[in-house]
Amino acid sequence: MAPVVDCPTCGKKVEWSEKNPYRPFCSERCKQIDLGAWAEEKYAIPVAEPEELDDDAPNGVQ
Repeated sequence: MAPVVDCPTCGKKVEWSEKNPYRPFCSERCKQIDLGAWAEEKYAIPVAEPEELDDDAPNGVQ
C-alpha cells in the first residue's frame, strides 16, 4: 500500500505512487500554483548574514 501525503498546495490527501504523475501534488493545477510561488520568490531559504571580517587580520582571519 502506497503512503498517503497531504498536497503541499491545497492539503488534499494524495497517494504517493507512480499512479499519480503530479506527486506530491494532487493535480497539475496545484503543481503550477507551487511553481508560480517559487517564480515569484514567495519561498526563500533563510540565509545567515556573514560576520564582518576584520580588515587587519591576515587572509580575513579574525
